[in-house]
Amino acid sequence: MIQLEHLNLVVKDIDRTLNFYRAAFPHWRVRTEGRGNWYGTERRWVHFGDDYQFLTFNDNGTGANRNRESNDIGLSHLAFVTSNLDALAARLMAAGFEPTPSGGDGKYRKNRYFIDPDGYEVEFVQYLTDLPIERNDNDN
Repeated sequence: MIQLEHLNLVVKDIDRTLNFYRAAFPHWRVRTEGRGNWYGTERRWVHFGDDYQFLTFNDNGTGANRNRESNDIGLSHLAFVTSNLDALAARLMAAGFEPTPSGGDGKYRKNRYFIDPDGYEVEFVQYLTDLPIERNDNDN
């Protein structure tokens, strides 16, 4: 079995970033954190997640994230499955984040996209079926 353990993201400000991800994942916690030097830049890092998966945030990022409306090389978006999309979206909106116009409701799933404080687009999807053939039907 192979599964994704973590994603490592460079951000500008970890505390601001944690505000977004704590709203999305209230059951996650800061697992560990530290400081280091990355190619001459001092930075703080945080592992935020549960016992099995996490996101790594590294501060002191510079520049802007890729233009999401372009065909530039880079990360397009992250996606997470939730069992209650409405509650998750409500938590993010209460924390000051609004969904993008993308996303919507289909026959077998509904999804919403949000932009985190560093410009990463994050998709949240709720499947309305347990059947893989229906879950993977991109026409519905």
